[in-house]
Amino acid sequence: MVQNHHIALAAHLAPSFLSMLSRIWVYVTLGASSIIIEELAPVIAGFAAHQHHLGFVRAVLACAVGSWAAGVALYALGRWRALHVVKRWPRVFAQVEKLLGAVRRHPWRASLAVRYVYGARFFLPVACGAAEVSSPVFLIGSAISAGTWSLLFTTVGWAFGSTAVLVMGRIRRHEDGLAVVLVAIIAILVLAITLRNRDKVPVEIDSGLLAFSRGEHPERDDSA
Repeated sequence: MVQNHHIALAAHLAPSFLSMLSRIWVYVTLGASSIIIEELAPVIAGFAAHQHHLGFVRAVLACAVGSWAAGVALYALGRWRALHVVKRWPRVFAQVEKLLGAVRRHPWRASLAVRYVYGARFFLPVACGAAEVSSPVFLIGSAISAGTWSLLFTTVGWAFGSTAVLVMGRIRRHEDGLAVVLVAIIAILVLAITLRNRDKVPVEIDSGLLAFSRGEHPERDDSA
């Protein structure tokens, strides 16, 4: 009798556990994908959340944690394996070297900017590590950067869904097509900004254009 009760309980709990596991795995995959496909992950997640396929807050957290973890790994690479980077990927370090001066002058500003420096998002965390930005400064600054970045672009995806509903009414049967359009728009915009911005990052860090910093002000040239 007791054995039958245990079997029945296990049979009842198994689907619930598997369902919970599948939901968790969706967010783990979302966080991991944000490392590779960048803005597309939170934007699509926001659109999916609007359509009630994902939870909005969970989607924001998943993309934030995934992108933050990637930045921390790159920081660690620059901090403790800089010589290895120089030897193995000299072209990569050449890009990192261009950022070192600005990072050393403004470590907090650079840490806050890691998710917003289009054209140098791979190189800036490595530069922060190579410049020996303190771990607390980088961890806190990059966490704020990842969190605000994820919230911003998840909201963009949600807003796109809301706009589509206003224009088209019910959009359930058009979800796939709208998602493709959204991906194309974001990909083109990000590519254009990246190509335009890739040589300007040190200047922008110095000038404060990327700063959300505590009392830091743009540099002024007093020699004029």
